[in-house]
Amino acid sequence: MTPLIEFRNLYKIYKMGDNVVRAIDGMSVRIDKGEFVAIVGQSGSGKSTCMNIIGCLDVPTSGEYLLNGKNVGKMNDNALAEIRNKMIGFIFQQYNLLPKLSVQENVEVSLLYAGFPKKVRHERALEVLERVGLSDKLKNRPNQLSGGQQQRVSIARALVGRPSVILADEPTGALDSKTGREVIALLQELHREGNTIVLITHDASIASDAQRIIRLADGRVIFDGPASAFSGDYTKLHREGQP
Repeated sequence: MTPLIEFRNLYKIYKMGDNVVRAIDGMSVRIDKGEFVAIVGQSGSGKSTCMNIIGCLDVPTSGEYLLNGKNVGKMNDNALAEIRNKMIGFIFQQYNLLPKLSVQENVEVSLLYAGFPKKVRHERALEVLERVGLSDKLKNRPNQLSGGQQQRVSIARALVGRPSVILADEPTGALDSKTGREVIALLQELHREGNTIVLITHDASIASDAQRIIRLADGRVIFDGPASAFSGDYTKLHREGQP
């Protein structure tokens, strides 16, 4: 089976003055359709660069990034924008909602850019907002919602385009612990329904709610396996004083 996401000996190298930073250093991973994978690591581990490449916000220096079998790492900006719009649903830590638009309008924005007719936009927005429990907030503005509700709007916005993968960047980072657990529970439910989810986080306790964990350090994979096997590995690494 063709993996949904695949890195083949992938590098992302930055030059900062006389220094060379290997943000991703020869990474080879694959994520199959229907998985719930957490990519976890401390600051500087390469997880944000990894997220940017998966989300077609950046391109590798060398190696290959294949999305559903297509080498998107070599596409131009217009092609990458089309991939982002059609195949990837983004959930951000700070929600990134447009303050002057209603909840419904925020969810419909990507469909508007994609050229969907008004009737289809309305139907899909209502469907996903009902799915995340916000069908009674259609006309509210973001500043009339709690943080947890705003994050649910961003999840609805990610779902409305029916993407191949939902890419969640620290989705609980701006929330209190109780609300954060509710957001993770919603992601788990979406996974059980067949959605592919890639979660980026520095928090090992959040990562443990995924099905599989990929742990990074210095741009390299140092753990890749089921979440049930991760806690002992994480404890061992910290006991030995590693990053």
